[in-house]
Amino acid sequence: MFYKKSVEETLSQVNSSLKGLSSSKASELLKKYGPNELKEKSKVPIWMLFLETFKDPLVIILLIAALVQIFLGEGMESLIIFAVLILNSILSVIQTKKAESSLQSLKKLSVPNAKVIRDNKKVTVNSKDIVPGDIIILEAGDYVPADGRIIESQTLKVVEGMLTGEAEPVLKHNKPILKDVALGDQKNMIFSGSMVVYGRGEYVVTQTSMNTEMGKIANLLENAESKQTPLQIKLDEFSKKLGVGIVILAAFIFLIDILRGARLIDSFMFAVAIAVAAIPEALSSIVTIVLAVGTNVMAKRQSIVRKLPAVETLGSTSVICTDKTGTLTKNKMTVVDTYVYNPERSLAYNTSLEVAAAKVLSKQEEFIIMCSSLCNDSDITNEGVEIGDPTEIALINYANKKGFDYKQIRNENIRISELPFDSERKRMSTVHKVDEEVVMFTKGAPDVIFSRCKYALVGDEVVKVNDKILNRYKRMNEEFSNKALRVLAFASKSVKDEGFIPTANDEENLTLIGLTAMIDPPRKEVYAAVKNAKKSGIKTVMITGDHKTTAKAIARDIGLFTSGDMALTGNELDELTEEELDKDLEKISVFARVSPENKIRIVKAWQRKGKVCAMTGDGVNDAPALKQADIGIGMGSGTEVAKDASDMILVDDNFATIVNAIEVGRTVYTNIKKSIAYLFSGNLGGIIAILFAVIAGLPNPFTTIQLLFINLVTDSLPAIALGLEEPEKGVMDNPPRDKDEKILTKDTIGFVLTRGYIIGAVTIMAQLMGLRYSHELGVAMAFSTLTLSRILQTFASRSNTQSILELGFTTNKYVLGAVCICLTMFMSTQLPFMREIFNIPYSFNFNILLICFGLAMLSTCSMEISEFLKRK
Repeated sequence: MFYKKSVEETLSQVNSSLKGLSSSKASELLKKYGPNELKEKSKVPIWMLFLETFKDPLVIILLIAALVQIFLGEGMESLIIFAVLILNSILSVIQTKKAESSLQSLKKLSVPNAKVIRDNKKVTVNSKDIVPGDIIILEAGDYVPADGRIIESQTLKVVEGMLTGEAEPVLKHNKPILKDVALGDQKNMIFSGSMVVYGRGEYVVTQTSMNTEMGKIANLLENAESKQTPLQIKLDEFSKKLGVGIVILAAFIFLIDILRGARLIDSFMFAVAIAVAAIPEALSSIVTIVLAVGTNVMAKRQSIVRKLPAVETLGSTSVICTDKTGTLTKNKMTVVDTYVYNPERSLAYNTSLEVAAAKVLSKQEEFIIMCSSLCNDSDITNEGVEIGDPTEIALINYANKKGFDYKQIRNENIRISELPFDSERKRMSTVHKVDEEVVMFTKGAPDVIFSRCKYALVGDEVVKVNDKILNRYKRMNEEFSNKALRVLAFASKSVKDEGFIPTANDEENLTLIGLTAMIDPPRKEVYAAVKNAKKSGIKTVMITGDHKTTAKAIARDIGLFTSGDMALTGNELDELTEEELDKDLEKISVFARVSPENKIRIVKAWQRKGKVCAMTGDGVNDAPALKQADIGIGMGSGTEVAKDASDMILVDDNFATIVNAIEVGRTVYTNIKKSIAYLFSGNLGGIIAILFAVIAGLPNPFTTIQLLFINLVTDSLPAIALGLEEPEKGVMDNPPRDKDEKILTKDTIGFVLTRGYIIGAVTIMAQLMGLRYSHELGVAMAFSTLTLSRILQTFASRSNTQSILELGFTTNKYVLGAVCICLTMFMSTQLPFMREIFNIPYSFNFNILLICFGLAMLSTCSMEISEFLKRK
């Protein structure tokens, strides 16, 4: 652990010195360690990815049936089947290749060139040629090319948000840290991919390539498992069972037909037609289309889905592991309170983490605004771009909000000189010409400022500090700190003349002005979102790189952390065994100061408990956990690496958007189940009619072309239309469904069997009525009744909790459109030139058509009555 070592010990361990490496030594080390770049594993070829998509049992059966049909001269249906399967395979390959772009984005963060000391000279080299032991020179605006130990820091501030998740720059130093600390607290170390925003410094490289913290993330990203969604798993399991059942059924009917004396070719073709008709080959396309529609709905709600199955996964989400900064909070440091000494005031103005309400400011508070605007290096451009430290930006934003123009304050009180902030002094001072007086303003840590104040501003008077005043300030500092607010103290001092240049010794005998308290406050809509998630049985867990005290305060304020809950740091998590973590996991609501490995471990722990885990993130450090999670949710403002590793991206970075997306996901899953129930009910009705005819010794109720037509017309459009239903009432009032829940639950099977039996019964009745006159009329009536029953079944399939009368016939325009199109296609079979193709005799007149339509209406009404009785 280099952060525990001194500079001298570190240089010795990496065989280097302050003069840097020699060119020859650097060349040797480059051969030993290899280029300083991220490495990739070999990728699966596209052709292999393409073939992988044809492993599904139902797809295999369809391919066999299509090949047989081509051999027997029935090519058109086969071509359609081939086209659909190939299109699905191409889409699958495209999605897979997109997912591989995560590491490519990570590699883009590598730095092209770096300033290095070689042979005791400053030179510029390609970052790929950097080796352990190199001395790197850093200045504001530089990206860091490799991990290392700080040698020299001149107010060096580095943004490490892509690793730690926190946007605030970290002030670096070169002193050893003797205790164990998390990555975010290793302030004498610097990491590849981070950016220098202030000051300058030098460091010695300790790790390059895949051994850097960035490299470890790349390795985790490569090895993180890509998860199938619950629906994908269930469809795979169900397809295997359904495929076996359909093959057995087709073989049974083929044998019966042969035994009854039918021609071998005719029997085989009919068996193939039954297999094709029984397999809902449109199911995959329907699921894809319904998921795609869900993505459009979610896009309007500020969430972009990169991988279609993520929509369905959201619906089964039972745990949301969310970042704090920017997702639960505004990602903007904000002054929420100030304190100046007033004998009559003992409490802070503001008792929540919300921004304090507007109020009339006292002279002391106005003086704080003046001091905080002047003793401040941040700025806001005319275009609104904020430049500088987030804490200092918060101070000038506060001035603007209170009606003061910080730029005017600076113009009227010109800065003469300054003493920059450093980590040892924990304060900053600037000298200004104020009216006819020269004044030094100082801001810094409260305890440091308190110890250097001899006077205090009370009202308009400067008085000597006494215990009463000092204790009041200390108490207010403690109150603010207990609420995890960041507190700054402000002081001033009159100095000699305009040529005054302050030193640390001059920061004594100050006049205490007051305190400001700030925090990155929660988003307003998060309070309701956390409450709604809890009501829906969804556990929300905060995982942040921030300190535990701050994280707990935010979590408690928004209702995420309640009595009995636990908060752990990354170091505390590392000390737990898997058994200990599993035991306490459901009590832990906050994880603070975590590493990338911690995040993956947390996700895996929830997955071990059988939970569907969503993970949010925006930094490079989040990418492995985003990929490991059942659904990774990237932030719109985050890194491209995090976005590429995610299944879904929040445009507005808002936790509330996740909860809205879960509602869409639940609705999509419910609608997919409606479509599946619709498909299997119709298929079951046809199979029941065929089996009855086979067992009763009746002629086959359908011709091969009729079965294929029924499958083509009634399978797709109505099922897709059902997938576009609006959310059912109370969709978010129920807990998440069990990830092990089967597609065909007990209730769904009940709907399928009931509707299937009813459709089968009216189809059998139609065939029997037609057989009284002729074999041809029996087939025509069975075909017409089955087709119309399946089309009208769409209305009964729209809801499992409401009748069609309660829903209204016109509330889903897609269902109306699908029914009208299907009815039109069916009526085309009645045209003279079509009757011969579909074996419809001219004895099948308008009156008989009305009988078939009446039987279909009877089946729909029977379904509605059956479901009404079940609900009662």
